[in-house]
Amino acid sequence: MDLMIEHEDVWVAPLDDKPGALAAKLAALAEAGADLDFVIARRAPEKPGTAVVFVTPLRGDAETDAATENGFSISSSLHSIRVEGEKEQGLGSRLTQALGEAGVNLRGLSAAAIGKRFVMHLALDTREESEKAAQILREM
Repeated sequence: MDLMIEHEDVWVAPLDDKPGALAAKLAALAEAGADLDFVIARRAPEKPGTAVVFVTPLRGDAETDAATENGFSISSSLHSIRVEGEKEQGLGSRLTQALGEAGVNLRGLSAAAIGKRFVMHLALDTREESEKAAQILREM
């Protein structure tokens, strides 16, 4: 199986739960030249009136400076790997089964297929767990 597997820093920022808040954060990153591969935004039900946005990747000083100036920081509690490859029926099941059998507990998973390719972002609780998950997937 030919998979591209890489660790990625996930940047996170708080948002007000109001129209345009997400657009403002993303515009600041775009103006700095960010070419994002992945964005998740959601309300924070534990804090009414707020939301949170996660983005990756940010590269270079201009992008990271803009992120910091707009309330983003690298998540210290979310460790992520990006997996990309040719789409195959049942592949997500096989990948997650291999991780589960090795005792890797996923914090989260997001995946999408476009045409003949897929991309999957796996979230884990520690850097060690992300290293273990990456190694397991590389050996498949």
